[in-house]
Order: sequence, then structure tokens, then C-alpha cells
Amino acid sequence: MRILLYNPDNGVTRNFMPHLWMFLLQALTPPGHEVLLIDGNAQPMDEDGIARYVREQNIDLVGIGAMTRMIAKAYRMADAIRAVGVPVVMGGPHVTEEFDEALGRNGGERHADAVALGEADETWPKIVEDAARGTLKEVYAPVDDFGQERKPSLKEYPAIPWDKINLKQFNLIPKMAMRTLQRIGDGWGTFRIIPMESGRGCPYGCEFCTVTGFFGDSVRFRTNESVVSELLLLKARAKSEGGQIAVFFIDDNFAINIKRTKSLLRDIIAAKAQVHWVAQISANLLRDEELVDLIAASGGKWVFIGMESIDPANLADVNKGFNKPGEYAAVLQRLANRNVYAITSFIFGMDNDTTGVADRTLAQIRTWPPGLPIFGLLTPLPATPLYKRLESAGRLTRPKHWQKFIPFEMAHTPLKMSIAEAHAEVKRGWALSYSAEALSQAVNSLQDKPLGYRINIFIARICFRGIYFPQMGPSAWLKLIYQNRRTIFGLAREGFATWRKHAAAVPIASAGD
Repeated sequence: MRILLYNPDNGVTRNFMPHLWMFLLQALTPPGHEVLLIDGNAQPMDEDGIARYVREQNIDLVGIGAMTRMIAKAYRMADAIRAVGVPVVMGGPHVTEEFDEALGRNGGERHADAVALGEADETWPKIVEDAARGTLKEVYAPVDDFGQERKPSLKEYPAIPWDKINLKQFNLIPKMAMRTLQRIGDGWGTFRIIPMESGRGCPYGCEFCTVTGFFGDSVRFRTNESVVSELLLLKARAKSEGGQIAVFFIDDNFAINIKRTKSLLRDIIAAKAQVHWVAQISANLLRDEELVDLIAASGGKWVFIGMESIDPANLADVNKGFNKPGEYAAVLQRLANRNVYAITSFIFGMDNDTTGVADRTLAQIRTWPPGLPIFGLLTPLPATPLYKRLESAGRLTRPKHWQKFIPFEMAHTPLKMSIAEAHAEVKRGWALSYSAEALSQAVNSLQDKPLGYRINIFIARICFRGIYFPQMGPSAWLKLIYQNRRTIFGLAREGFATWRKHAAAVPIASAGD
């Protein structure tokens, strides 16, 4: 069979890295089948386009995975594919919780021929075999012989051939800036972020999060050897291309088992497998000085921290009381002392939030080392404790909000502000954090650091700015470059000076040989 694995875009902004699930299922597909991949964030496609593609490519089976914010687009694309007679299998956290919706069992239109519930590591090969025989079942669930849910072990993790995969479409450097940045050196003409996982699961059970419900509260890990081998493969590719590759560990909480994390980081260092990497780590785990030392030594450059709020009452409400706002500054300084910086995530519209929450939060952020603050609204995702609580209280304004995804739009009424006020707070947080002035200040605050650090934070801020203010076309990029022209020219001028100095030194060194 010819199989297409498709991940839809969310209709707002293009993701900055591919989705791991497609590459993982490709590696898990039984021999004898050809697997094609389309990530809608890199290859935008509408319903007519996907239908035409599956016909022209003689596709026999399509697998679609989507998070809640992408599910409406996923359903539309699935409908177009099924209309030309090609079966569709859907999976992921949303479909797992709302599989009757995908199968049309709740009175709505049917979108999928089959659904894969939970993690599909073990069920995907069965799905492919059944599809090849024409005996596709409606529901595939990872259960043992007694009908109990079974979580796959990660000890026998498949090898993903990153050295052979085309990653050209995931270059984060705009085409118009590539030549300039290539002259600076260090391979900055290309920069890609590659997803990896070293473990799955999280025991914390935050009220708004789908992770514990989907992956479970028992954490499973790949072997250190498996992770190190994959990093070495990526490192070799980056060297051969003369470009930059960073890894995003998509583990739900990379350091949840500190002893194991330290062991992995030591093995990365020992194997010289360091590449720049990003990971999600809770603030409370970053109190450990040795852990932070190992993060820096193993290539860690950015840490994603779900701070959520600077208000302890809000954190207690959503079962995240282990976050201590009084520790945030010390945690971030501890990272910055090792040249590791933070992506700090905040949620507005929580039950104790009032108007002015953006300014209060920004006042704290400005006292911290420069990083990447991001802001969102409290969102009740299906089957989460938050959804159930708000539903029982009658506070949901759009109970099926995913059927018409509206970015940065609340689906329930906050307690102490209006929906419109919550929206305004999020917009203010983004606008003040990602203005040209804010980007310049972030770069200038690192004057004592090498040029690469300042380029790093500038590019990262530009990319993250696109989450709320999408840069979807050449005109948007030109406008953004013009707004930030002083910062860009300053970095370019320093880069050219460094390049000339290096070029002038080469003949001298050669003459002394």
C-alpha cells in the first residue's frame, strides 16, 4: 500500500518544527508499504488539494493526527479524502477522548473509517495490516489480553532516519536573510528544530492539561543509548550541511526523574553528542544546581517552563501549587548564569485574574534575565478536570469550541473579568513583549555575551512573535524586518566585522605553517 500520514495546520501560523508522530509511525510501518508525509504547517493544502493529491499519488490509506485546536481542519480534510474513496484513520489526544465524534456516533457527520485510541506504537502495525487485507476495524485501542489499557514500553524505540529525511521546508531562516547570515559564519544560513522524545508521561495532573490523561502518570523512558545515538546522527547531519540543528525534547517533563535525567545528560557529554537543545522542565525541578550544570554542559540552551501565573491562588486552583512564584527569578538566574535561557508560559483568564494581570506579569518578567515569554488563555480541553469542572458549573460558553477553532478566544467565562478583558490582557502581553523596542532591549541586555547568543535570542523572539502575530507571507516579513532594522543592522555589522577579522587572520596563520 501507499500510505499518507497527514498533520493539519491550525489555520493561524506555521509551526516551527515538524510533528514527531508522523516520523515515528513511518518508522513503525511494517515492511512492504510506502509511507509519504505531509505536514500542513510546511505544505499548506486545502480540501481540494488533499483530495487531488491522494488521487494522483494513488494513496491507499491516510492517517491523520491532530490536537484539539487543529481538529476542525482535520475533519474537513478527512471528509475530502473519504469522498474520493480512500479510508482514513484518525488518532491523537482529541480523537482518543472524542472518538464517537470522529466516527459520527453522536449524531454528527462521520469523519473517519477508524480511530486509534491512545498511543499508537503497538496498534499502528495492526491497522496497516488490517487495511491491506480490507478488514479495517472501527476502533483500535492499546489493551492487554485482559482488556486493560497498556502503555507501550520505550525500551525498543524505532530508529528514525533523520539523516535521510528532507528538512528543507523547516528552515527557520527567511530566504531573504539567508545570504547575509551565511556570511556571519557558524552555519547560520540554516536553522532547524527537530523533535525528539526521551520519555512519556507526567504524574502532576494539572487541571487544564491533557498529558496525564493521554500518556498516564507513570513515566516511561527510552534507553540512554537510543537517545545518544539519535543525537549523534543529528549532529553529524548538521556538520555535513554546515548548518544549525537544535533538538526539542518533547517529553512532557524532561527532568521528572532527576536521577535518570542526570544519567542521560552525563552520557550525552561522554559521547560528545551535544547539540543545542530545548526541553520542557518544571520550575521546581530546576532548584538542583548539578542538574542545571549538566543541562548547560550537554548542550541545553532553552528551557520551556510552564509558569502559568505569578499568583499562588491561581496555581492552587489548577492543581499546580508545586510552582512557587517567589522562586521564579532565582530559577531563571540560575539558568542564565550558565547561558541557558527560558521560554516562560503564562495563562490569563484564570479564576483569580483581574484586569491589569498583563502589566503585573510583565513587571515581574522585566526583572528577569531575557527570555521568551508567551501568553495564552485558559482553555478547557475535552475530558480534562478543568472541562468537567466548568461544565458542571455551567460556565462553558462554547462547549464544543473545537468545532469552530478561534485562536486566542475563550470558551468559558472567567470569574473576575469579562471574556473581552481577558482577550485584551493576552494581546497586551504579546504586544509589549515582542515590539521592536522589546526585541532590541533583549539583544542589548546580552552585550557581554558572544554574538551567537544575541542572534539566537533575536531569531527566537521573531519566531515566537509569530505565534500571536503570524508572519505568513513576504510582505509581513518585510514589514517585520523594517520595524527591527536597527537591531538587524547592528547584528549584521558586528557579524561582518567578525568575519573580516577571521578572514584577515587566515593568511597569517597559513604563512606560519
